[in-house]
Amino acid sequence: MSSTPSVSYSITIRLEFAARSAAVSDITGRIEEHGASVTALDVSASGPERMRADITVLTAGHDHAREVVDALRELDGVELGKVSDRTFLAHLGGKLTVESKVPIRHRDDLSMVYTPGVARVVKAIAEHPEDARRLTIKRNAVAVVSDGSAILGLGDLGPLAAMPVMEGKAALFKRFANIDAFPICLDAHSVEDIVSHVKAIAPVFAGINLEDISAPRCFEIEDRLRAELDIPVFHDDQHGTAIVVVAALRNALRVVEKDIATARIVLSGAGAAGTAILRLLRAAGARDVIVTDIDGIVHEDREQLEGRLPWIAEVTNRRGLTGTLQDAVVGADVFIGVSAGNILTAQDVSTMAERAIVFAMANPTPEIDPVEASKHAEVVATGRSDFANQINNVLAFPGVFRGLLDAHATNISDRMLLAAAEALADVVGMEELNPTYIVPSVFHEGVTKAVASAVERVAREEAGTVDTITGTMTAVYADEITLEG
Repeated sequence: MSSTPSVSYSITIRLEFAARSAAVSDITGRIEEHGASVTALDVSASGPERMRADITVLTAGHDHAREVVDALRELDGVELGKVSDRTFLAHLGGKLTVESKVPIRHRDDLSMVYTPGVARVVKAIAEHPEDARRLTIKRNAVAVVSDGSAILGLGDLGPLAAMPVMEGKAALFKRFANIDAFPICLDAHSVEDIVSHVKAIAPVFAGINLEDISAPRCFEIEDRLRAELDIPVFHDDQHGTAIVVVAALRNALRVVEKDIATARIVLSGAGAAGTAILRLLRAAGARDVIVTDIDGIVHEDREQLEGRLPWIAEVTNRRGLTGTLQDAVVGADVFIGVSAGNILTAQDVSTMAERAIVFAMANPTPEIDPVEASKHAEVVATGRSDFANQINNVLAFPGVFRGLLDAHATNISDRMLLAAAEALADVVGMEELNPTYIVPSVFHEGVTKAVASAVERVAREEAGTVDTITGTMTAVYADEITLEG
């Protein structure tokens, strides 16, 4: 249950009541008495004695919504009709449709869109497979792939339960980058099965976005697919998070007048997101990083280092610290959490350096309540939308894929990820920066364009499609259609 009323738990209640002002006041007053918020009252029918209205209410969760509805039932003269959960209504029938770009109005259209005209395009692609990018949906298509093994913070709920998230991700691709993304939820469990399934469907797509796949399998799946496919593969839980964290940290350090090369950084969480953040932090110039997990500080002498932990131990903790998270944050300039809720206290933050930065990003409960963190830290960010400085992956992945697709990229590199982070940070001008505004809104019009341009530039440089002396683009991917023969 959410701690405060939220649109995620908003409901619409249909009521009939006496046509008098006092009745409306009684209804809204009763709702507010129970800690909910009225956001709209829409009259759908009215007469001399009675009227009907739909009242939209923000609640703090399912049980809270039921409490509010039961309270309204107790009001004299008020009759309850339908109660609709607005979030479920938004998902009714799914959130996506498929539409033709080409009108099919008569026989001529049919002959070109389908048979017999389509045969000419089929043969052209068979002779020149690279033309599939120009002549099919592949040009602008991304697969959003999950096995449902790590859905949000809910765990392994399977591919069917993953569909609403993947549909939502596809909707965001379209809204922010005009990319045609498709939810692909696999009833596959082993690394080998998932890799083989994705490889089998890859011809349709120009990019693969892996999502909500549990660690450590996600690492091997991504590594295998990157090695075996000729299109970029991007695990958003890792790299999308890393891009936005590094962008936000770059600006937060500007606010507190510190340098990433000398800042002491504590990173809580050594899973998929934590490992990717560490890798991009290093690429951005961070040199003094300590990583902690459920067993405390990661160091080379710790027992049972498995998976990515030996690498983490090798490249971090130059002071050789041991102990707990609380030991690690003493004197630290930055805390970045991608781990678990309520593992840090205001007292812990008070032991950090002056002008400290705290990114508490565990969802739905952050590592520390941001209000508590703000008592001692100058800059505080979370993954939540109800606090300032939301570190949200939607700031990154639409622009990243827009740039990859526009460059016809065949892979993705750390240089591209770092370019995306730097471009995202620069969307916030120096005159705009302050402790509560270190990343732009997801609805800022310049975000996708800035990220996409940066990624496309680096992708073309690495592919050799930019003259690095003059900076001019070569006409490698011309779109002219010429007559056969």
